[in-house]
Order: sequence, then structure tokens, then C-alpha cells
Amino acid sequence: MSEVSRSVVGTPIRFLMFAAMCLLPVAAQAQVAPPAVLVDDIELLQRIQTSARELDYAGVFAYQQGSSMQSSRITHVFDGKNERERLELLDGQPLEFLRQDDEIQCLLPEKRAVLIETRTARDRFPGLMIGSARQLTAHYQVSVDPEPQRVADRDCQVITLRPRDNDRYGYRLCTDVDSGLLLRAQTLSPEDEVVEQVAFLALQIGAEVDRKQLKPRWKTDGWRVVRTHLNPVKLSELGWKVGEPAGFLKMLEVQRSMGGKPDVKQVMLSDGLAAVSVFIEPYSEGHPRQAGPGARGAIHVVGRRLGDYWITVLGEAPLGTIQQIADSVSYTPAPARKP
Repeated sequence: MSEVSRSVVGTPIRFLMFAAMCLLPVAAQAQVAPPAVLVDDIELLQRIQTSARELDYAGVFAYQQGSSMQSSRITHVFDGKNERERLELLDGQPLEFLRQDDEIQCLLPEKRAVLIETRTARDRFPGLMIGSARQLTAHYQVSVDPEPQRVADRDCQVITLRPRDNDRYGYRLCTDVDSGLLLRAQTLSPEDEVVEQVAFLALQIGAEVDRKQLKPRWKTDGWRVVRTHLNPVKLSELGWKVGEPAGFLKMLEVQRSMGGKPDVKQVMLSDGLAAVSVFIEPYSEGHPRQAGPGARGAIHVVGRRLGDYWITVLGEAPLGTIQQIADSVSYTPAPARKP
């Protein structure tokens, strides 16, 4: 995700977008009446979220976007009430995430800084969903392959989610037969080609997990601490309007303030699985002169200038969906209040 922000977007907001996509908070869950679906399919999908939260596991997974690949090491433990997790990027710029329940610390050793943010989503691998499993069936056809496959030397059940329209991608999931933990997630094009995937290469579950691996690599004494503040806002009351493609509903509207940077407004849309964020910030000379789209794997980014503002739309959705959202953003200054 950080590579997308650096190489595709290239704006002063790139670090904020990286943090937002990695630490994505959810304010509410959309209520959608789904079509009928087998209860077993729903239970398999919901089990992914439960396993990601309540199991002890540790392993290395690889995240592939197009021709690029990045590997990470994760350690996760659950004591029956609270979660603790350490996620370390093994390639490129050193980066580490320490999580305790909803609070995440992002360690940036090259900057000797710690970014702290709170989130409530469970959408990061091996989590999957933003919302409930039943919500997904309104936008995806769910099917289960009776023949198991094998990932990271473990038998896994294949679950395929095919989109009911062209506004979203399809997904092929492989969950551990014994534990329900997600072992591999593939994002599929309309032609069923894999455009992005993440999968465990090695994995331990249960008593084999070494809790010492939760300890960070670096001592952060003396590092600069930056806490991101997320203030809920009603963008419509400020004159902003953001369109919602079919099935995508507003899950979050906040104004970010971080490290002395200008306030940035963010709207997050989701269909329960795919998420798209819209960032609104004051325009500056540091923004590109030419607006337009960019892509890395399944992630598309569109930037455009709107008066004195710069709009960035980023998310895992087809370019047409991202462009539609970007084009829908409009601003009508609210009338000044009479004294």
C-alpha cells in the first residue's frame, strides 16, 4: 500500500493515505438486506473474522501487486479478552506495526518516529471484512469448492465471491480447514485472472507461537511520537458531496490532524469487503500539475484538482468505480451564518 502512495499518488498526502489504508477505522456498519444464501457459506466467511481475532498465530506472508511483491512477518496472540499483534515488513523501508486491541503504533526507524492511531476495523490480512458476512451476499455470489487445496503446508477450503456487477472485483479465498484462518486471498478480474494476492508462506497456530516475537525490534526511547486525531464530521454540512456507487455506502467521515499537517478530510466507502477512501486537502504547489489515474495491482488511484482543493480517491476497485467516485465529488461553500 505504501508503494502505491509513493509511486502513484506522489502528493503530500501520501503518508496520510498509507496510514489510513493500513489503520482503516470504521464508524458504523451498513445495513443491507441480502438475497438468500446457504448458512454454511455465511458461517465460513464469519469464521475467517473470528479466527483472525481469537487464534494465536505467527508466520510469514507475501503480498503481491502486479509484478511487485512484499513479505511481512506477523505474530498475533489473544488471551481470551485482548489482542496483541506485531507486524513487520521484511522488504524495502523498515516498518513495524504494534497493535493492542484498537490502538496501533507504527514504528518508523528511519525517521525515529512513532505514529499512533486508533482503528476498529478487522479488514487487514488475515482478517477480511468491513462489516458482517451476511452483508457481502448483497453484492457477491458465494460458492464453496468441495475439493480442498493446500497453502503453507495446510489443507484449506476454497471460497469464491463473484461480484453481481462491474463496480467491484471478485475474490478467491482459501481458509484453513482445521482453524478457519485465512491462508490466501486472491483478487480476481472479470476474466478470473489474479490481479493481486496475499498468502501465508509459513504459519504456526496455537501453542507453538512464541510470544517473545511480540517485542519490537527497536527501542523507541527518545523517538518523536505523532498521534493522529480523527474528528467525526458531516461533510454535507460543510458543502461537500461524494457520490456512492451501487452497494458502496459511507462508513466513515472524519477530519484528520497529524503532526502539524493541514487538516485532511476523509470519506471511506465500502460494500462490506472492498474499501475506497476519498481524501480532500487544500491544493498546494506540491501537487501534480496533471491529474489522472494510477494503479498498482488491484489498487487504483485518481487525483484531481477542484478549485482550491486536491481530491484523491484510492481503493481496491476497478478504475471505472474509482473514477466515478472522483468525478462525483463536488463542493458548494456553505452560506455564511448571520451574526
